[in-house]
Amino acid sequence: MAPLSNGYAIQEYPRHPFQLLIDEVYRRLDTNNETGLTLIEAQEAQGKHGPNKLAGEGGVQWYSVLLKQISNAMILVLVLAMALSYGVTDYIEGGVITAVIVLNVAIGFYQEFQAEKKMDSLRSLSSPSAAVLRDGNITTIPSGEVVPGDIVQIKTGDTVPADLRLFEAMNLECDEKILTGEAAPVAKDSGIDYSAAGGQTIGIGDRLNMAYSSSTVTKGRGRGVVVFTGMYTEIGKIAESMQGKSRKANRSLSTKKHGALQPAKGAILRIWDGFGKFLGLTVGTPLQRKLSKLAYILFGCAILLAIIVFGVNKFNVTNEVAIYAISTGIAIIPESLIAVLTITMVVGMTQMRKRRVVIRQLSALEALGGVSNICSDKTGTLTQGRMITRMAWLPGVGIYTVNGADDAGDPSRGNVSLGPESVTFQDPEVVENEKGKTFDRKRSIAGVKFDINARTDKKQDQQAEISEKRNQDDTAEPAELRQELTSFLESMALCNLATVRHDSQKNQWQTVGDPTEIALQVFAHRFNHGKRTLETRYGWKQLAEYPFDSSIKSMSVVYRSGINDSQTFVFTKGAVERIIDLCDYVGVGNHQQPLTEAIKSGVLAQMTLFADQGLRVMAIARRSLTSTELSTGQQVPRETTEKNLTLLGLAGLYDPPRLETKAAVRQCTTAGIKVHMLTGDHPSTATAIAKEVGILPRNAAALPASVADSLVQTAVSFDGMTEEQIDALPTLPLVIARCAPSTKTRMIAALHRRKAFCAMTGDGVNDAPSLQAADVGIAMGLAGSDVAKGAADIVLTDDNFASIVNAIEEGRRMFDNIQKFILHLLVSNVAEVILLIVGLSFQDEAGFSVFPLSPLQVLWINMLTSSFPAFGLGRERADALVMRRPPHDNQRGVFTLQIVIDMLVYGSIMGTCTLLTFVIIVYGAGGGELGKDCNRGFGEGCETVFRARAAVFAELTWLILVSAWEFKSLRRSLFSLHPRSLSSPSYSQEGSKRTSSVFQDLYENRFLFYAVVIGAISVFPAVYIPGLNTKVFKHKGIGWEWGLSFGAVVVFLAGVEAWKAVKRRWRLFEEEGGEDELAVAVAEQELGLRQGFWSFAKGVSWSRTQSRSRSEDEKV
Repeated sequence: MAPLSNGYAIQEYPRHPFQLLIDEVYRRLDTNNETGLTLIEAQEAQGKHGPNKLAGEGGVQWYSVLLKQISNAMILVLVLAMALSYGVTDYIEGGVITAVIVLNVAIGFYQEFQAEKKMDSLRSLSSPSAAVLRDGNITTIPSGEVVPGDIVQIKTGDTVPADLRLFEAMNLECDEKILTGEAAPVAKDSGIDYSAAGGQTIGIGDRLNMAYSSSTVTKGRGRGVVVFTGMYTEIGKIAESMQGKSRKANRSLSTKKHGALQPAKGAILRIWDGFGKFLGLTVGTPLQRKLSKLAYILFGCAILLAIIVFGVNKFNVTNEVAIYAISTGIAIIPESLIAVLTITMVVGMTQMRKRRVVIRQLSALEALGGVSNICSDKTGTLTQGRMITRMAWLPGVGIYTVNGADDAGDPSRGNVSLGPESVTFQDPEVVENEKGKTFDRKRSIAGVKFDINARTDKKQDQQAEISEKRNQDDTAEPAELRQELTSFLESMALCNLATVRHDSQKNQWQTVGDPTEIALQVFAHRFNHGKRTLETRYGWKQLAEYPFDSSIKSMSVVYRSGINDSQTFVFTKGAVERIIDLCDYVGVGNHQQPLTEAIKSGVLAQMTLFADQGLRVMAIARRSLTSTELSTGQQVPRETTEKNLTLLGLAGLYDPPRLETKAAVRQCTTAGIKVHMLTGDHPSTATAIAKEVGILPRNAAALPASVADSLVQTAVSFDGMTEEQIDALPTLPLVIARCAPSTKTRMIAALHRRKAFCAMTGDGVNDAPSLQAADVGIAMGLAGSDVAKGAADIVLTDDNFASIVNAIEEGRRMFDNIQKFILHLLVSNVAEVILLIVGLSFQDEAGFSVFPLSPLQVLWINMLTSSFPAFGLGRERADALVMRRPPHDNQRGVFTLQIVIDMLVYGSIMGTCTLLTFVIIVYGAGGGELGKDCNRGFGEGCETVFRARAAVFAELTWLILVSAWEFKSLRRSLFSLHPRSLSSPSYSQEGSKRTSSVFQDLYENRFLFYAVVIGAISVFPAVYIPGLNTKVFKHKGIGWEWGLSFGAVVVFLAGVEAWKAVKRRWRLFEEEGGEDELAVAVAEQELGLRQGFWSFAKGVSWSRTQSRSRSEDEKV
């Protein structure tokens, strides 16, 4: 075997061990099942293959996290500004910038380091010990010492230490949910021969002669030879896929595949990737990349402005000129942006904890707002991860259906109704016609359609619901005990090892045992015919037990009746295809009849109908024993006992969806988010659950054939397609069954190629690679493995799919608020730049430009005046319609065209107002007196300049503070922030009526309210405190000039309101999610988003045309 770089040999075979005969495995590993390896051989193998553990990436290093924080784009810009400030001996300004840098780095470092310290969890999945055969003796060793060739014994409760090729399995079942995602344990069969099978057609969960590392044994015992250890196990491959880094396209250095110029091209692109990663331009969330680009653009602008300053002064760069240049550079850089963004994120993270969502990375919070697709695992995520008996068919009686059972372990939840048989013995062919009807009536409760016309869709749903309810009322009746049901329940409960009990102290039901048997036992408890009740109250006594045998797929028990001691019964349950061959009769009492071929076809048709609804079908049977067949103390052979049975009925079990899943999926689609189910389950099961929760449409037949065919696929068919074939599909599958980890990551890649921003939810190890590959990974906190949590960006502490909706809503709220406070910060920067650049023309007697704002005035405004209102904008509550609009465009990010235009318009108004104030005071009342050397201090002739600076300082402060209130909404008037259509209880976030009082609208966000009020008042001490005004801020107290400052506030408000009115009147920027059109939609109570996938595939546009068409539909 060829050595790896780490010095260990590659563990490889000509074919996968599950396809090899066991003798060939022995021969290749030089071992045997009688004595195992010798101690010397085991030591040699240990040195050859290395320890049996997963290779982690190591613990997080504090210096790497710190470097990541320091290399942040905005931090680097601030570092350069700090250096320049110290370079010109402006220590106050440099000290303030230093404090900002330290604050930003400290907050980011603490949050990320605390999260990363908890994440190295892959090693925790290794089993602590293993029972191995060495030198002919069974020895217990640490699992890390297991080597290929070891003979390992496993039994109920053990964790499999490595990947085993089984050669002995006695009723062995393993829980492989951690790998496959399937809730039901897998029955192993060591004798099955896969030598003729193709390796790509048999998934991990279907390799019955293998037991995989980190899976648990739920039943039976077995022995196997170790074929893979460490990173070569299936769980190791998952770990490796998480650690590996795939290169982007065109980064190859190979000349064979891409031509002679490829090495140079690939090298240049790799260098750019590294450079871009360091600068933050090619990694991170959309917002992080946008802010990095903004930082460097602003830095370039700062340099350009400095050159302009130097040019105006004929490049005579004195300290005064350098200070003016630094002032213009500082003016264009929002120093407080990183601090505001980080603190806003921390506050948002705290809010999410209250909503049972833990944010591992702050950047993931804003990324949630742009999620357009959610790829979800089924078991334990959309479903409860537990089995429940959904239907029971009794020959000649009908079908018992359990409705409303939201807790699989509580028999008191839900109700049972009796309906007619779907398939009769006389006409088994009707099963094909019944399939569609049963799907619509029993399973497709979501009422989701792919129709475009929302009005028509709504009417069709209402008609379907009325029709369904009428059908149920006409055919269903309350379930009552009768002879046939009693016999069925007795067999179901007694041929069962699970226990179901009610804890009176905790007032809750507790279950122990195999999930399938628990489901059957709970169903029996619904009629007070549980095993304990039958044994204690009715006197049933067990005489013998024949455990479940995976080779014959059945279990039997022998019980003597407590009512009639002379009656002894064999109760049997198992796979339908096996049990039906052991039966001679079907039905009980008046409905009993011989099992003819026609009747057998009817039974199998009923099984098919159940299976097509995603149910796992089990047969329940019994027969009575005569005294000659069984005597006390005598064990009758199994083959003698399990014959001449009477089929009592079929039980259909399934893993039910969570109660809140359907509503959560509907909310996602209403918000324009497509939900995909990627599961390891059987296609029929996956399809049925997808229909039930609303992922798949009920009327898929109305879709074009190409679309309908692509909605549901298996992993084999999906993985068999090339990337070009996948991209050519009209739509990506909404359901992929029998998923392998590579299938999920391939689906994520396909979504990325379609420019989708996707989230992946999951709980098992098999979900970890796709959690990491997705833009946002969402793990389950209760049932999720540590690996999944480590790979995820977000963890749901209650495993509630509905919490995803909360997380997305919070993400959208955060995105909206980030837009608001970025606009708020940048508007002031634009105004300051306008003021300072035009101020270059204000030159004193010595020819030096006199700045209208001093450097510390600029820093005071940028750091204190702007920061706290920006914090307040970050705390704004979510808009009432935040989850009734499509996701924002991640390509544009927060810097949409509306934000950019608003920034320029409002900044120009603000800068013009302050500039006019300075001009009026200096050139109007002051006669153009600019004094001498007024930039350095208060000297001769500086009275007018200092008074003008004070008025400009006060005015700019108030304008910035007032703009924070105006930016509570980018389109609605400050005097009508909550229109009546948005203030109704139906659409208010608090669920209570809102008034149109301006004061209440402003006071609602108390942090922002007091930030504005206190900031406005703080102007007065800054202007009048002696020493602070003239020596620090370089201004002095004013009198009549206050009138100009107050008047400018009125002018600014009028200008902002006028621009908002223009946007509303001419419907500018409505494609970015205009609030006005949304308000119209809410007022009409018609959004037309009944199924997010189809509606948004066609393109959602909040235009006037659609609004009018909806109005016309309402009139019709």
